[in-house]
Amino acid sequence: MKHFFNRRESIVTEALDGLLLTSGSGRLGRLDSFPDIKVILRADWDKSKVAIISGGGAGHEPSHAGFVGKGMLTAAVSGEIFASPSVDAVLTAIRAVTGPKGALLIVKNYTGDRLNFGLAAEKARAEGFDVEMVIVADDIAIPDINQPRGVAGTLFVHKIASYHAERGDDLKTVAAHAASAAGDIVSLGMSLSTCSVPGQAHEDRLGADEGELGLGIHGEPGVERITLQPVADIVATMVARLSPTLREGASHALLINNLGAVPPLEMAVIANAVLSSPLGRRVRLIIGPAPMMTALNMNGFSLSLIRLDAAREAALTVAVEPHAWMPAVERHEINVIAAPRAAAGMNGAAAAGENTRNRRLITALCEHLISQESELNRLDGRVGDGDTGSTVATGARSVLARLDTLPLDRPAATLASLGDILGTSMGGSSGVLLSIFFTAAAKAMADKADIAAALLAGLDRMTFYGGAGVGDRTMVDALAPALKAFASGDIAAAARAAAAGAESTKTMMKARAGRATYVGERDLAGVADPGAVAVAGAFGVVASLV
Repeated sequence: MKHFFNRRESIVTEALDGLLLTSGSGRLGRLDSFPDIKVILRADWDKSKVAIISGGGAGHEPSHAGFVGKGMLTAAVSGEIFASPSVDAVLTAIRAVTGPKGALLIVKNYTGDRLNFGLAAEKARAEGFDVEMVIVADDIAIPDINQPRGVAGTLFVHKIASYHAERGDDLKTVAAHAASAAGDIVSLGMSLSTCSVPGQAHEDRLGADEGELGLGIHGEPGVERITLQPVADIVATMVARLSPTLREGASHALLINNLGAVPPLEMAVIANAVLSSPLGRRVRLIIGPAPMMTALNMNGFSLSLIRLDAAREAALTVAVEPHAWMPAVERHEINVIAAPRAAAGMNGAAAAGENTRNRRLITALCEHLISQESELNRLDGRVGDGDTGSTVATGARSVLARLDTLPLDRPAATLASLGDILGTSMGGSSGVLLSIFFTAAAKAMADKADIAAALLAGLDRMTFYGGAGVGDRTMVDALAPALKAFASGDIAAAARAAAAGAESTKTMMKARAGRATYVGERDLAGVADPGAVAVAGAFGVVASLV
């Protein structure tokens, strides 16, 4: 897979320097032991309170250095990608930030982290420092395992311990709150791909239609593979695993963590699915969705929950300096606000009215456009994204569905209603342009009952806002000459002008508006613009009926 980096050997140190350069002047710093010993710490730290130290391998950004700052970590110790920092690195961090009130080490339950942080703690105690260590083992993916992994739920412990340290509590109290919190956290992850380490060959172990449940934050295999399915079903599976581990009747905080590569749109869908599930009713505070403890570019997410009490709720909701921490929000229902209603008058809210001739004309036009869906899509597939026929047919079907509600006996109101329908149902730029066309024509028709002049007024507004003119290879190439001919009172001439205009687009080798502007001359040659073809067909129908 492709990555943005210079050299594999320097990727971690360059990333940490990037964090420091963008974190605000004077807020953070690094020890001069860099790059061999990579310690990021608060530049304003005065050692008057318990120091909170965490860390681990890189690749989990913004964890851990991104959470250093007032109200959270005092220092973070970084190893190379997915590699624990050395004993010397951890010991150096302890020496740098620990004062008379001592230090708490918060460690994820991986062997390398336990050993290196543990030995550093023992050496620090031998040097006279007061040090405690809390190990977080929140992953429930593998049942009955003696040593569950520490994953994103570790962030709850960071926040809670740091809150008590910031208040001035002693080390024993801070460590007790941290250990209690660690014992009440459960987490579970899900991913659609493994992660890719920069500079290393990558091979995804998952098939095209597979996902992995319960995988670790270093790309370790999950406890099981599952078939790709809707998010609601995936979340239901995760909820079924998580729910039995929660205390009945208790309220919880939920951390929705992006493991690195899930787009924000999909993370919002995941959040909706989780909070709409039975688990959502047990959640009081929500943190995320956000990338908070990632696994490089893993296309996955994890859910972490902690049982709440008054102290934990206070700790999780207090504001902190690091931007990587997402403020907790209370679980709430969606606030639905009434949309403004259109005033009665010359618009779609006008009362229905009957006119047999207008009904027959609109019906014939819509049925013709629907019948051309495949052909227009075929043409658009040559010069655009292949959906013009579907877009036009959708608009036509919407008009037919509301035909009985149209004020067919009042031309200005009918034009306004058509503008409303197409603007809301047709989609894309075509829907907006036609809505502008009919809306402006309706206004002109209300001022003066001249249909030809009104349609020309609609064309003027449509080209003003849309920016396209004759020769730009759009529907305007058929519509403009047709309306000019129609102004002379000859509908047959208008139909011929529209057909000629559509035909002329076949020889236009450069589009200056619409998605065809991205298409080269070779692909445009001999292909008519689908919007112009639709307009020509519509005028042909009108001419045959009048």
